[in-house]
Amino acid sequence: MIRRIAVWMVQGIGFLMMGVILAACGELYGGKGQEPVPELVLTYAENQAEDYPTTKGAYKFAELVKERTSGRIEILVHAGGELGDEQAVVEQLQYGGIDFVRASLSSLSEFVPELNVLQMPYLYKNSEHMWKILEGEIGDEFMEILDGSGLTGLSWYDAGARNFYWTNKPVQRLEDIKGRKIRVQESEMMAAMVEALGGTAIPMTYDKVYSALETGEIDGAENNWPSYESVRHYEVAPYYTVDEHTRVPEMQLMSQYTWEKLSPEDQEIILECAKESALYERKLWTQRSEASQRRVRSAGCVVVELSDEEKARFQAAMMPVYQRFCADYMDVIERIVEAGEENRGLR
Repeated sequence: MIRRIAVWMVQGIGFLMMGVILAACGELYGGKGQEPVPELVLTYAENQAEDYPTTKGAYKFAELVKERTSGRIEILVHAGGELGDEQAVVEQLQYGGIDFVRASLSSLSEFVPELNVLQMPYLYKNSEHMWKILEGEIGDEFMEILDGSGLTGLSWYDAGARNFYWTNKPVQRLEDIKGRKIRVQESEMMAAMVEALGGTAIPMTYDKVYSALETGEIDGAENNWPSYESVRHYEVAPYYTVDEHTRVPEMQLMSQYTWEKLSPEDQEIILECAKESALYERKLWTQRSEASQRRVRSAGCVVVELSDEEKARFQAAMMPVYQRFCADYMDVIERIVEAGEENRGLR
């Protein structure tokens, strides 16, 4: 009898220990009250800083995907260029080494030249015109162009408009640019744009611009509001001309290799979340741009906004540039311009 009780006690202790072990495993591997272990962990490359609108858009995208898949899919965002520069990560995306990336069309056009069309100078009358194009039939056509490139387009991100700024006096009409030395990115298209306007293009790395403006090596440069304000170029070039010569959209992309591994249901979730994150990023970009404008204006800078008529003169000067870089796509250029005429009253 005593021996039987002893056996029961040993068995009871064994069951108790098994329960403790199972409970511990439950805590470790996603038990009650714990986050579930994801079935799929994907990487997202972002070259901007943690507080930048596109980076915050990436985090919003990852958050939405995790929520809509009940934790089955987790996306790890690597910001600050941790995984490489834009061209390097796009190359990795093509082969499935990275799963997602946000990239400028300036970088993507190296892989898909047709995308040059969407970043041509003076192509869009205003932001509403650009979004009408990107979110409409033409934008869908350009998403489809990516097929076979190893890239899958998900959504369009905003990067604002670039404008000119000057050290001595503002530009109010096309003739005011003649002979001015203007810093441009190391880009053939940007140099061609300045030359077509009558200026002299000076290719220069971004870190040298402040000094070149201060010493008179250049008469002006160009960039968006946040960049002009954040690096304090307004201190040495206080005349800002809002001509919106380029709006370079950005794309949220997924590796086609990874995309094809997903179920149709998960593909739909990814697309929905990407589009929602794009709206969020666009809102953040607008807020940041407006804050930069306020700081610059309060610092006493002179801001000149070109009229639609004057901008039309600037655009007309771009025809040789369009022919040089997009000769095979002039029909698409014409469709975009025509859509802008319909959009004429929007600001």
